[in-house]
Amino acid sequence: MDSGNKKALTGCPIHHGGNTSLDKPVTKWWPNALNLDILHQGGARTNPMDEDFSYREAVKALDFNAVKADLHALMTDSQDWWPADWGHYGGLMIRLAWHSAGSYRVADGRGGGGGGNIRFAPLNSWPDNASLDKARRLLWPIKKKYGNALSWADLILLSGTIAYESMGLKTFGFGFGREDIWGPETDVFWGSEDEWLAPSENRYGDLNDASTLENPLAAAHMGLIYVNPEGVNGQPDPAHTARHVRETFARMAMNDEETAALTCGGHTVGKAHGRATVDTIGVEPEAAGIEAQGFGWSNPGHNGKATNTFTSGIEGAWSKEPTKFDMGYFEMLFGHEWELAKSPAGAWQWEPVNIREEDRPVDPTDPSRRHNPIMTDADMAMRVDPIYNGICRKFMADPAYFRDTFARAWFKLCHRDMGPKINYIGPDVPEEDLIWQDPIPAGPTAYDVDAVKAAIAASDLTDADLMATAWDSARTFRSSDKRGGANGARIRLAPQKHWEGNEPARLAKVLAVLEPIAADTGASVADVIVLGGNVGLEHAITRAGGSATVPFSPGRGDATDAMTDADSFDVLEPYADAFRNWQKTKYTVSPEEMMIDRAQLLGLTACEMTVLVGGMRAMGLNHGGSVHGVLTDRAGALTNDFFVNLTDMGNAWYPVDEGARYEIRDRATGSVKWTATRADLIFGSNSILRSYAEVYAQDDNGAKFVADFVAAWTKVMNADRFDLHT
Repeated sequence: MDSGNKKALTGCPIHHGGNTSLDKPVTKWWPNALNLDILHQGGARTNPMDEDFSYREAVKALDFNAVKADLHALMTDSQDWWPADWGHYGGLMIRLAWHSAGSYRVADGRGGGGGGNIRFAPLNSWPDNASLDKARRLLWPIKKKYGNALSWADLILLSGTIAYESMGLKTFGFGFGREDIWGPETDVFWGSEDEWLAPSENRYGDLNDASTLENPLAAAHMGLIYVNPEGVNGQPDPAHTARHVRETFARMAMNDEETAALTCGGHTVGKAHGRATVDTIGVEPEAAGIEAQGFGWSNPGHNGKATNTFTSGIEGAWSKEPTKFDMGYFEMLFGHEWELAKSPAGAWQWEPVNIREEDRPVDPTDPSRRHNPIMTDADMAMRVDPIYNGICRKFMADPAYFRDTFARAWFKLCHRDMGPKINYIGPDVPEEDLIWQDPIPAGPTAYDVDAVKAAIAASDLTDADLMATAWDSARTFRSSDKRGGANGARIRLAPQKHWEGNEPARLAKVLAVLEPIAADTGASVADVIVLGGNVGLEHAITRAGGSATVPFSPGRGDATDAMTDADSFDVLEPYADAFRNWQKTKYTVSPEEMMIDRAQLLGLTACEMTVLVGGMRAMGLNHGGSVHGVLTDRAGALTNDFFVNLTDMGNAWYPVDEGARYEIRDRATGSVKWTATRADLIFGSNSILRSYAEVYAQDDNGAKFVADFVAAWTKVMNADRFDLHT
């Protein structure tokens, strides 16, 4: 073997920058490139389950009582490799469930525990989630035992619920049905900071005004679930912290009473851990060596003793008996005066002045020793803030009311991103309908669909009016937390009937025709709205020389004002809809980025998004009748003209109005043929989207274009029909 070959063999055999390199995505070379990754996540290639596997069917066969019994047993089965505080894992499992569910934010419905995302980066390595990797490993034998019939997402949240039961709380219930994801959620924006726990100023316009927290964020720091337990930016000030607690929890869909109940009930049990310094703790799981096998935050001085555990750096329990759900938290918080102190790890915490020895909680490992209880700055906010103080005193005067309020708030925390109650499975699903579940009554099915379609077709409504109304009703759906959609016909209720994006005057005109048709035929208004869209679409297909019946499934119900928490629906208002080529005003985010975000929330692939935009342009469905992007002389017909003319090299594109819009001119004559927006041109500019546009522009794909459009349209119309999903 010559030296040249020896040199070749000692070099790296992997071609870096190829299949194994993740450090040079397209957006690294070209930062302004449109990133379509969020439309490709969760594809079949990432899912290890069989193609015909249905978790919702599998979980129905689960032995629910056996799972709960196993979890009850786990709570007091302390393991030497990670011993339980006071021999009870309740606090740890509550924290796991809480931090899994607590990443939810109402602004875009993303985050939350609905897919078990805490198993993956970045959440699995957030500083706030330190040592929760141990909690997941403690649950592994149960997951292994029940296998495909029990998702990680369900198990993690159930573990916290059973932990509370084990410590004496009568819980409100539990619903199974959360399907696991199989990789990080690339659609969730957690913040732009480049470091964990970066100063809060990075995400607030004015740190003194909590409401200036950047949307859609809810947490005060990168890597935290809620607020800094030491105080805003690590500076203790309970009154200031209270304002940030209020804003953060509101962004997680909680009101003041729910916030107080969760704070107090969460700290009624368990403890914080800070008997070591941060510099002695190992790196997070994603940074750990291969030999760590997914474990992070090693505690070199742990020595198998719960006392020595490190997580937040704050050290101590909040109540005298941290394994019992009782009123001990309130007795401690309001029964003593408190002063600032430092934990052994150097973190700010509040400790009582002159507490009696017998009132101090015992050491979690050695019952012969006692330590001071502690309060975080957020706990002190419950005492200092007048609103929270009043709520806490109400709880103290009526322990039964506190227990019920907390149980309901915990249930909401664990289920907020599951959508309507139809998605809940199992024997412990509460019968009560809760307004935050967006209840919808069952809709009629025994009516003559063809008669309804005939009545709609005979009306004086235009096809564009019908399709735009159906789209506007359905486009509110968010796959992130399964809210919104056409079911319920909430487009006819406040606040949706007033939204600018819904063209209130046009909407009122359409509803004035469709509502009497629903009353006369026995159909729901929700079904009639969707059927109206289908009628318009079928007419558009006929105008293009084709013929098709758009699939339809009756059964949508009509919600009432009493079933609708109008305030909570404000976050669903669209401020831009590229599918109808509209945005309320100019934003720092580009129209194409907002289009990608909307498409992902609707559950669309990039290809489905492409065919819908092109078809809707051709049919003239733009907001307010705008002609931007209507690249056809046959507006109203479902043709592939948008793609044909977009890719026609006989046309040239020119920005006008400083790029606010574009003119499409004939290369030979220079005459303006059409106008367009960025949301149109991106389908010719972006290499991936252009590849789809070229497919639909081909001479042999006219039928495919229509079939794909109908399928994508039907998918959006049925996105919230959970009764049709397996």
